[in-house]
Amino acid sequence: MTHAWTFLRHALCTLLLMAAAAAHADGAPPYLDSAQLHQLQAVLAPPSVPGSPEDRADRGVTDRAYAHRNKKDNALAHAEEEFDVFAFSRVLGPGFDAKRLPRTAAVFTEVQKETAKAVSEAKKHWQRTRPCPLDSCRKDPEGDEKDLKKKSYGYPSGHSTRATVFAVLLGKALPARADTLAGYARDVGWRRVVRGVHTPQDIYAGRVFGQALAAAFLANPSLQHDLDEAAKELAQAGFNPAP
Repeated sequence: MTHAWTFLRHALCTLLLMAAAAAHADGAPPYLDSAQLHQLQAVLAPPSVPGSPEDRADRGVTDRAYAHRNKKDNALAHAEEEFDVFAFSRVLGPGFDAKRLPRTAAVFTEVQKETAKAVSEAKKHWQRTRPCPLDSCRKDPEGDEKDLKKKSYGYPSGHSTRATVFAVLLGKALPARADTLAGYARDVGWRRVVRGVHTPQDIYAGRVFGQALAAAFLANPSLQHDLDEAAKELAQAGFNPAP
């Protein structure tokens, strides 16, 4: 009887985890629809005119940052090429893990998908070419052409946008960590400059866009409910949500 109860309890826990992880699976409505994502692009001002003094100065910052990058920042920039919310384990600790936090993973998987859609549309609209410091996009001195780091447009930075959205939403779930989360998001953006794939202007645009997207997400009742559930999960896992 004891073994049967143990089995049932484990089975129930497994089903609950599967249900949490399946949130916003096929058929579930998005937090923000296509029209809302499109409207939010109005917060972005046009980037510098190509070849203008402002444009050259902006790209010059990337040239210098790339040429003088240190090994630590360069390694982190490479590691962050594939970037999701659990990259914030760098400041939250190794316990911040998708397998351990399925509800949190479900919320931010959907947020990331919708954010990527908004960024992709904005990039295609502005069509700002990425920088090419030290001819890196043609010579590929780092041997990482497979990352296709020069194949898409640069404005706004997807990493900067995504990191900002993640930091704002996580900051609501973990208010005591809000400043730390925001700082890491800024660092993620800057390391895209160090990586030589964005200019500061791309990064700042991503921060503005990310703030606007985060505010719209937080205004959605479904997101609020799911984020509250994620906050409970984080508290149960040992992350203190209160200041």
